Amino acid sequence: CALRCPPKSSCVNGNACRCDPGFISSSGEIFTDPLESCDDINECGPPSPVYCGSSADCQNTEGGYHCTCSPGYEPTSGVTIFRNESENTCQDVDECQHRPRVCKGRSICINTNGSYTCQCPPGLEFNPEDPRDCTDVDECSSGKHRCHSSTVCVNTVGSYTCHCRQGWVSKPGFREEEMTTICEEIRFPTWTAPPGIKSQALSRFFKRIQDLGRNFSSASVLNTVRVLVQEMSDLLEIPGDLKTLPLSEQRFVVTNLIFGLENVLRGLSKALPKGSWTFSSSAGIEVSLEVQAPSYRNITLTQNRTEMMLTWGKVHDSGDSGLAVVGLLSTPGMHRFLAEAPLVLDAEEQTTLHETNRGLLQETSHILLSDVISAFITKDTENLRSPVTFVFQHVSPGGMEWWSVTPGPREKVHCVYWQRGQNGSGYWDTRGCWVTRTRDNSTTCQCTHLSIFAVLMAHYSVQDPALTVITYVGLSLSLLCLLLAALTFLLCKAIQHTSTSLHLQLSLCLFLAHLLFLTAIDRTENKALCALIAGALHYLYLASFTWMLLVGLHLFLSARNLTVVNYSGVNRFMKKAMFPVGYGVPAVNLAFFLMTLWILKSKLSSLNSEVSTLQNTRMLTFKATAQLFILGCTWCLGVLQVGPAAHVMSYLFTIINSLQGVFIFLVHCLLSQQVRKQYTKWLKRIKKTKAESEKYTLSSRTMSDCKHSQISSSDTG
Repeated sequence: CALRCPPKSSCVNGNACRCDPGFISSSGEIFTDPLESCDDINECGPPSPVYCGSSADCQNTEGGYHCTCSPGYEPTSGVTIFRNESENTCQDVDECQHRPRVCKGRSICINTNGSYTCQCPPGLEFNPEDPRDCTDVDECSSGKHRCHSSTVCVNTVGSYTCHCRQGWVSKPGFREEEMTTICEEIRFPTWTAPPGIKSQALSRFFKRIQDLGRNFSSASVLNTVRVLVQEMSDLLEIPGDLKTLPLSEQRFVVTNLIFGLENVLRGLSKALPKGSWTFSSSAGIEVSLEVQAPSYRNITLTQNRTEMMLTWGKVHDSGDSGLAVVGLLSTPGMHRFLAEAPLVLDAEEQTTLHETNRGLLQETSHILLSDVISAFITKDTENLRSPVTFVFQHVSPGGMEWWSVTPGPREKVHCVYWQRGQNGSGYWDTRGCWVTRTRDNSTTCQCTHLSIFAVLMAHYSVQDPALTVITYVGLSLSLLCLLLAALTFLLCKAIQHTSTSLHLQLSLCLFLAHLLFLTAIDRTENKALCALIAGALHYLYLASFTWMLLVGLHLFLSARNLTVVNYSGVNRFMKKAMFPVGYGVPAVNLAFFLMTLWILKSKLSSLNSEVSTLQNTRMLTFKATAQLFILGCTWCLGVLQVGPAAHVMSYLFTIINSLQGVFIFLVHCLLSQQVRKQYTKWLKRIKKTKAESEKYTLSSRTMSDCKHSQISSSDTG
């Protein structure tokens, strides 16, 4: 090319230069001046800039241009560089979703088209050192709060709350820990005496409680709780005329005392400072209180004979920041008033007991195995989210020393709580509580509510309808046979001797005992009458066993001395000793029976001529064997009513012993030749008397008819 072309251009026709695309010279596209230069064309500038579309910017390059999305936007197609509006896919970017956050701390990010802003929430302000970060405004120290003078301002992040002062609670209509909270000083909770109870000891106690309430202030709460615990201890240790009240009134009073004490302690504990507190009395009452702020740790309250375990999550609701109180109250003195209170089982436990035992199960008695304790917290405790665990150490029925106990086959340990009745009294209930483990000296319970708890062991008896029928039928037959036997022993002179006297007394004692058992065994509604009946039954059966002893002793001596001379000596001795011994000393008869059988075995083959009246040795052996039933040896079957054979032994025991009177009448009356002869004479005499009576009646009727005929004839004449 004749012309030397500048950079960014090329030779045209050998004598001119042309600027490359995107460049231009001052003379135009083609030039011949060797001093010209090719400069970049700015397509993005005036006079006619390239339009890339909304949210996009034109970017000039050397010899060209391209379009890109404006800051805060991005292409949805993924192509970051494009040439014109038709290729534009730019869309706003939400910077508030970026991680890490563009706005720091508690500041709030607000997205805008192509950008974002950071704002502080109420109660916060921008950090001067970082405009994207917010810091808390302390309204309490700056004086910007509006808390009432009865409260204390507590700063929170972005706000504040108004808390009641120590020993104060929110007034009715106001909630705790709000900006509008108004508080008042804690008052002594209301506790009144149970109505309708006349007791000087109770009146003195409530007078002291009223004095304690009048002098109460939140500053003296520790001393108030100590005095309160001691007052309750003094009342339970020396109850005075409370012990003379009827049982129903005693339980009414105790229900008021234990629920009232729990309510007062719950109210007073709100005035306690944070920490663990223990109060005890000389009589063994112990109160453990835990006052803490919310947390998720476990709580364990331990006393001498009781332990309670739960977590703060069961005590606090979520978001509750106030102090909470957990309390455990142990009252050993309540043992004497609540030990014999009725027990009510829930339906599921009753079904389980009936399924595991044959027959109809009936609770006969129960004993308390632990102290009576009360567990409480600041909020409602009807339904906890998870159960609370208690570990009770076993104590003796007196409620004092440690006690090791193992439940028997018809005994069951229950975890119970005291349920207030509609009449103000109460009873033991098992709903919501169950035994998780029991050992010789302790029982572990779990409950889904908090109340007044204890552990008791109930003894159950199996009521078999068949056994009941057998008992009543057998005793009825025995009553009839014992009555006939007693009349026989009294009226039949041919058999009246020492043996007859012994059997007469035995028959009378058994008759009275069986009659009392059949007619009065269920009379338990009156305690005095029940005790009288129990004492009479106890004495009559002990006397019966003693007469069985004397019958066995007489039988033994008769077999031991098989001579007429010795036998008469035995009679004299027995006549002198039988009544004092028979009604004074109870004993067991099995040894005499066994020795009698052994002696008879060796001497039946060499009977002397003096005992020629005992001609039928087989009958003698049968009678001796029958003494096994008459002498009461079969009462030993009661010891065998355990294990797999218990059911069979129960039937044998009931059948044989209920028919003891039948055996006496059978052996000593029906199988006695002399008695049968006497029965024959009596029957003949009765028949003769009946015949004479009929003959006299017929004769009288005949004479009356004759007189009537004579009178009629005279009237006709």
